[in-house]
Amino acid sequence: MAIIGGGIAGLVAAIDLAQAGKSVVLLEKASQLGGRAISAKKNGAIFDLGGHATIRGGAMDEIFQDLGLRIDGGSPSANISFLWNNKVSHIFRFIFSRNLSWLGKKEFMKFYNALTKIDADSVPAISLQSWIEQEISDPMARRIAYAMFRTSSYSHAPDHQMAGPAIRTVARTTKKSSIVYVKDGWQTLVDQLYEKAARSGVSIMTGKNVTEIEHDGVVRKIKFADGQEMDIMYVISATPPAVTSRLLGDAGSKSILRWVEQSRVIKAASLTLSLKRLSAPDHFAVLGLDQPVYFVNQSKFTRLSEDGTSVVNIVKYNGTGGTDPKADERFLEQMMDLIQPGWQKEVVARQYLPNMVAAYDYMHLGREDRFPGPAVPEIAGLYVAGEWATHGENLADAAAASGRRAARCVLEEMEQIVRVVGNPFRYE
Repeated sequence: MAIIGGGIAGLVAAIDLAQAGKSVVLLEKASQLGGRAISAKKNGAIFDLGGHATIRGGAMDEIFQDLGLRIDGGSPSANISFLWNNKVSHIFRFIFSRNLSWLGKKEFMKFYNALTKIDADSVPAISLQSWIEQEISDPMARRIAYAMFRTSSYSHAPDHQMAGPAIRTVARTTKKSSIVYVKDGWQTLVDQLYEKAARSGVSIMTGKNVTEIEHDGVVRKIKFADGQEMDIMYVISATPPAVTSRLLGDAGSKSILRWVEQSRVIKAASLTLSLKRLSAPDHFAVLGLDQPVYFVNQSKFTRLSEDGTSVVNIVKYNGTGGTDPKADERFLEQMMDLIQPGWQKEVVARQYLPNMVAAYDYMHLGREDRFPGPAVPEIAGLYVAGEWATHGENLADAAAASGRRAARCVLEEMEQIVRVVGNPFRYE
């Protein structure tokens, strides 16, 4: 059994298969595992690729608990702030100000209190925009709702985003202590998964670039950039759909081609900073209402530096359209001027990611296959995983859940073959 891709999805799949007694090789073309969950140290500060948080009770949290692993960190309070008309206001001050009409106040409080009681599975297959406009009539209350959904999913396309999965995610984030900023960065999660995989017997190969999955309707072998080949019967491709399609070459899969064509890649411009001092420490989480931005001082809730500097992140949600990296960087700096005046004099380290990929796809109305994978219908022995192969989960939760889904699908199909024809496997 081979798994291509050493991010969260690939690591979870590898562990599950190895713990089921299967021989597993995990192949990662980069020099380290983790994918977009890696962390880097800069001048004593720990920077993730953007502002990452996980959700208690979400798929990744449940899988970590099941594997005996830990997600340590801190949770923010509900005392967030809003950015509106170039001014930052505390949520309660904003809601009870003239910015929100009496109808808007009533509608927003009713909407917020009802979120955790909504059965997301019963919501029809409509866009998030259609659902919000049915539920809320006040324009400002709608703005607040859109900001909440945008922040939880990184998606800036409410006219395409499916309402049900988005509601499920936001409802979880409104529960007390549900959001967790990981202590010492997401690399700690990757390291735990790596150690678990190694202890479980997974053979891990980094710097190993797969160039082809050879098949004739059935997986036969994989080929590498160094000219080596590996005979194989089962492959989980924990990569973006376009990468899997490229590995299959001309003898591809209609399903995978469709997943590529209908995918909507979510991107964002992200600026992470290590600051010696904050001029406005009370502004620890700021949602933009008239700008697609979110600011968070993660160090308010967890440890992300060796010397006590504050590690903050501000992100501009870019949806799926083209952007100007330089213009986005200037924009983020201008937003920082509003949220933390004088910040430029306090910079210890910075990291700017102009086109950070948050997800290679998500549940939207243009996706013909609402639940892609894990099996690839046209090619026996080929499975897919990754946050894009979501069945309703979001971002890292989708990655972890898809990895477990793929592993279980492989095990079920192997058991079915054994029941029907005995054990034909000379290698796995």
